Amino acid sequence: VQLQAFGGGFVQAGGSLRLSCAASGRTFSVDAMGWFRQAPGEERKFVAATRWSGGSTYYADFAKGRFTISRDNAKNTVYLQMNSLKPEDTAIYYCAAKGTTGTFRSWGQGTELTVSS
Repeated sequence: VQLQAFGGGFVQAGGSLRLSCAASGRTFSVDAMGWFRQAPGEERKFVAATRWSGGSTYYADFAKGRFTISRDNAKNTVYLQMNSLKPEDTAIYYCAAKGTTGTFRSWGQGTELTVSS
């Protein structure tokens, strides 16, 4: 599966932004897609994920109430709507995909978000 993430940019604190991740290739093998982020000097962290069918969603504590993950199966695209952005949300955001077993193994190239105070 190939993933292409886009939508990052510069946002002022309190603003909103939506990231998109388009999947191509062996999309029939995808069971879930997720977003992760990596801030400078930190490890990559889980942000949110959604099952490709059934609609179950999962969020990191810092994302609950501010971020919403959604998907468009027809477009093989996953979105991450981010509201009430904070400077600590500044990071490179990566989308990822996984099959029915194992961990996230397919990764997009990352899209950078900078939130200014």
